[in-house]
Amino acid sequence: MQFCIFSLRNPTDDRAHPVHREIRARVTYLPEYLYHAPPRVLRGVWAARRRAGLRAACAAWLRDLRRDPTANRVRRLGQALVLANELPAGVRHLHVHFLHTPASVVRYAALLTGLPWTCSAHAKDIWTLPEWEKREKLAECRWLVTCTEANRRHLRALAPHPDRVELIYHGLDFSRFPEPPGERPPRDGTQAEAPVVLLSVGRAVEKKGYEDLLAALAALPAACSWRFVHVGGGPLLPRLQERARRLGIAERVRWLGPQPQEEVLRQYRTADLFVLACRITGDGDRDGLPNVLLEAQSQKLPCVSTRLPGIRELVEDERTGLLVPEGDVAALAGALARMVRDPSLRQRLADAGFRRVRTAFALESGIERLAAKLAPPPALAAALEGLRSLP
Repeated sequence: MQFCIFSLRNPTDDRAHPVHREIRARVTYLPEYLYHAPPRVLRGVWAARRRAGLRAACAAWLRDLRRDPTANRVRRLGQALVLANELPAGVRHLHVHFLHTPASVVRYAALLTGLPWTCSAHAKDIWTLPEWEKREKLAECRWLVTCTEANRRHLRALAPHPDRVELIYHGLDFSRFPEPPGERPPRDGTQAEAPVVLLSVGRAVEKKGYEDLLAALAALPAACSWRFVHVGGGPLLPRLQERARRLGIAERVRWLGPQPQEEVLRQYRTADLFVLACRITGDGDRDGLPNVLLEAQSQKLPCVSTRLPGIRELVEDERTGLLVPEGDVAALAGALARMVRDPSLRQRLADAGFRRVRTAFALESGIERLAAKLAPPPALAAALEGLRSLP
């Protein structure tokens, strides 16, 4: 199989992880806003006049626009026109990540071109999307995979063909997260010169629950010696920093901002405890199964998190970590206090979490299943190979 990648947005990070540098597929950036590239949009419109699928694509878009009369919906049609026009010759299949706006672009492009399309759905794209839109996309895509059992149950209930919705966990590349060397020192929070280090990795956004986490940290006993390290950027970072100051814990908190994968790995290995206080936001947004929990467990780092459905698929309370109800600051503070004071509990949960992630969440099994679904049927593959061999 050969791939070409189309992105709806230009990159904004000032650094790339090593895995990004290994990508060899051609990458094309669609105009994020249509006024950024009028010639490309006009060429897409002009080329669409000759497409048999133009009427179907416009009809679908108009139905969507009546229910979602936004500039965003207009932009998605323009991006679809550019995508359909700029697809390399020989493309036989469209696969999209995220069921919300990216899938809208690919759906319209598929109607224009007559190509089949499939989808990988994750978290926010599922839970913030209107039910009517989920139903229609599930009816039109050839198949869909998602990364948690909770997601699969929800989407199967909306799909006219439930068997076309499958679970494939993201998994972890253990070559990038090898087993950590040695054991952690048994710090117990009683020595000021050896505080227990709590780590969290995640964007500063509402669904990560950092407001709750800071409040829980502030509620820990005064005699408890701890330090909190946060890795990640995000729009709420200034507010969280101010919140830490108001709570009187700013001196115990380090905000590292976004970091490359090598530094994130180092932080996993030097911390004593990982915490992620995920919650469901007012618009339904939530995490599925955060990759950072997999990463932390791969480094024998014990985890405290919340009882969201996807997280429970990895972390079993009292066996491979500790779970508390979302938004329950008192329960979170209690779980953190237990972990800080009891290095033997941390070690037991860390070892069990490590075994769980290594046996059930290897990247390779998911990649093999996804590759098998993307591969063309044998007869089609043979026909395409025959065409390529023609003079």
